[in-house]
Amino acid sequence: MATVTTPAVPEQKAKTSPTGPVPFDFSQPPIIEGFSPLPRVKNESFQEKFMRKTKENPFVPIGCLGTAGALIYGLRAFHQGKTRQSQLLMRGRIFAQGFTVVAIIFGVFATAMKPKQ
Repeated sequence: MATVTTPAVPEQKAKTSPTGPVPFDFSQPPIIEGFSPLPRVKNESFQEKFMRKTKENPFVPIGCLGTAGALIYGLRAFHQGKTRQSQLLMRGRIFAQGFTVVAIIFGVFATAMKPKQ
């Protein structure tokens, strides 16, 4: 006797929303006990943020401009075959980079030491 087999079709359940609390809702920030997030500052444009950061620590942009200037003039002198001037400008670039790094570190510490409002 041959047995007839029918293909097994898994039962399909209707999709329903869970009745209990949702573990995490991606549309809302998580609720952490004892933590209240600060209200968001208004969205600022690149220019507004640049001006605010420059006013907070003006030495960083000065150091960046000095680094870029020494690099450009050093590469130009190297291209023209002025090796002595090129070497001096590359050393100046290293000095300007160090100045910029120190300005960034100073700015971070100054911001950390500033009392919260």
